[in-house]
Amino acid sequence: MGYNFVALFMFGSMMVLFLTGQRVFAVIGFVGALASLLLWGTGGSDMPFGAAIKLMNWYQIACLPAFVWMGYIMSETKMADELYRMFHVWFGPVPGGLAIGTVFLMIMIAAMNGLSVAGLAIGATIALPEMLRRNYDKVMITGIIQGGASLGILVPPSVVLVLYAMIARQPVGNLWLAGVMPGLLMAGAFILYVLIRSTINPRMGPPLSPEERAEITWGEKFRLLGAGFLPVIIFGGMIIPFIYGWASLVEASIIGALISTLVALVRGRINARVFETCMVQTLGVSCMFMWILMAALAFGAVFDGLQAVRAIEGLFLNQLNLGPWGVLIMMQVSFLIMGMFLDDTAMLIIVAPLYIPLVTKLDLGLAPTDVLIWYGVLYTMTCQIAYMTPPFGYNLFLMRAMAPKDVTLTDIYRSIFPIVTLMVITLIVVMVWPDIALWLPHQVYGYPS
Repeated sequence: MGYNFVALFMFGSMMVLFLTGQRVFAVIGFVGALASLLLWGTGGSDMPFGAAIKLMNWYQIACLPAFVWMGYIMSETKMADELYRMFHVWFGPVPGGLAIGTVFLMIMIAAMNGLSVAGLAIGATIALPEMLRRNYDKVMITGIIQGGASLGILVPPSVVLVLYAMIARQPVGNLWLAGVMPGLLMAGAFILYVLIRSTINPRMGPPLSPEERAEITWGEKFRLLGAGFLPVIIFGGMIIPFIYGWASLVEASIIGALISTLVALVRGRINARVFETCMVQTLGVSCMFMWILMAALAFGAVFDGLQAVRAIEGLFLNQLNLGPWGVLIMMQVSFLIMGMFLDDTAMLIIVAPLYIPLVTKLDLGLAPTDVLIWYGVLYTMTCQIAYMTPPFGYNLFLMRAMAPKDVTLTDIYRSIFPIVTLMVITLIVVMVWPDIALWLPHQVYGYPS
């Protein structure tokens, strides 16, 4: 039995087991550990144990609980409610204004959390019921919330880009900065989509009535505007020291967690119940990530032992005879397919070690360091799309679990088609013009020598 067949059988077995509804880390870890024992006997047991030791030695993974904590502090202390109220007041008079404000809310949540789950939870529980009450088109706004929440893994401080940086051995600061312009471009596409549809058909996104606008004083508007400065303070206090090298990644994440906690304390928003909820949920999410990482590292170690990198390189370059852009497109398509079954973390740990050596060999007209930074952004954007792609898109089922009962699964499936189309267009634009992603890191850190 050839090693190529074993690698293919492992991946196929994993996909079949996912259909049984088992937990992601259990499936990946089981297939990886079993394959190592069957291939190399009792000595193969070192691989899963080695994965655990490798994970414990990843010092930068300590930033993960801090980012998750920030998101839950925002949600549980109702600071996100005030942010939404601010956007409600300032954008309400515009056609589709509440949906546009929701996109801005998603950007701010993303800038303080680094995950898509927190943004989706806040959007589904705060913004969605309010917009439904005001007779916004439920298909349009459901899609906008899912698309906006996906920005959490693209704009800094993206946890996915932190993990990619560890695997690709690239500076986290460069990757974070590289995600800013594509993230804003995608958010701009969502806003333009809402504005055009609501202008053409005002019933899809009715603006606030003149009576409601008259009830809101300028004093109230400016008071609420102060709520918008809190995320800026938290984000700046965390990112600026890291970008300029004054603090490490872990130190910067701790700074952000401390600032967000202090702001909540000063405003009297933390009590015993809120603190316990944030602690328990942060622990749960962090442990979930750790289990997935450990299982995926074990699986990836077996793949590496099978020399799957050479097999994939031979398949793309020799057997299929693809050019550099053909290989790049095939990689993105494979991410889309895997994203229907895997979450971004598992997919990254399993596949990135196979694709990263290959992408550096492609003649794409960029410096080697630039290629890896750009490719990290492309990977993350493709994950965003995969999260919303039927039949098993991760965000689709999260939205169904969090949305009000009158938003059906059919509505959710219908809502993502225009959003995914905009995301694919944005992905193509960033592929064709890499400087969209690379311009900001070049401006801050300079061009690679």
